[in-house]
Amino acid sequence: MSAAVDILKSARNYGVEITAEGGRLKLRAPIQPPDELVARIRSHKAEVAALVRRENEDWSAEDWRAFFDERAGIAEFDGGETRPQAEARALECCVVEWVNRHPQQSHPGRCAWCGKSENGGHTVVPFGTDGYGQTWLHPECWNDWHESRRDQARQELALLGIGAPSLG
Repeated sequence: MSAAVDILKSARNYGVEITAEGGRLKLRAPIQPPDELVARIRSHKAEVAALVRRENEDWSAEDWRAFFDERAGIAEFDGGETRPQAEARALECCVVEWVNRHPQQSHPGRCAWCGKSENGGHTVVPFGTDGYGQTWLHPECWNDWHESRRDQARQELALLGIGAPSLG
């Protein structure tokens, strides 16, 4: 059994719920978990985060590939685009779908991008919907945050074999 699997099993035995939001792990528990467990989670953060994300992923790699292929086929055969154009459009559809399926929640009053609170004309406002959670950002931070989320989506999709269109 891998360390991450063992850690998640131990955490659940203590009633600890672990979620991955962006590059952070969030722990929720009815009581303070043992320091040893928290230390193990910290020391294996990347593996635990990857496992938590996989467990919460409702689409398999095959599902993503089918979504990509369907979008590319529609763009190519119904839209008259070249195969590379169709694949580029399909990748964009996958990026949007991934971002929508992986909302990044944050706490009100502090910008999730720059980490600063509201001050002197720099209001922190919610982006997103109540049903999926909101990300609180300064309006001037949104573009950088959004591009970062899109980059994250491209990286995650690349791990599933969905990437830049072929140039042939």
